[in-house]
Amino acid sequence: MSKKSDWKNRDGVVYSTNSDFNYKYEQSEEAETLPAAKQNLRIKLDNAGRAGKQVTLITGFIGSTADLESLTKLLKTKCGVGGSSKAGDILIQGDVRDKVLAVLTKEGYKARKV
Repeated sequence: MSKKSDWKNRDGVVYSTNSDFNYKYEQSEEAETLPAAKQNLRIKLDNAGRAGKQVTLITGFIGSTADLESLTKLLKTKCGVGGSSKAGDILIQGDVRDKVLAVLTKEGYKARKV
C-alpha cells in the first residue's frame, strides 16, 4: 500500500499529534474451510440485475477464498461454462443446476436445489 493512499483504510482516525503514531490496520480473519460433507450449499437459478441473463447461483459456502476459487474453477470446467466467485457465492453462467448438483454430490458436498 502506498503512503499516499493508506489513509483511506483508517477507520475513525483523522489526525494524531503523536509524532511516532502508527495506525494498526484491522486484520480480517478468513473463515476456516469446513469439510465437504458439512457444507450446506444451495443451488438456484437467478437473473436479477444481470440484464435478463440466467446464472446458476451457489450460496452457503463457508471457507477461505482460495478454496472458494478452486471449487469455482472445478464447477466451471465440469460444466464447460464461465463463471466467477465473490463473497462466498459462486456464479456459473447459464441454467446448469442439474450438472452443478451432480458435480457437487460427486465431490461429497451436501447440496440441494432451491
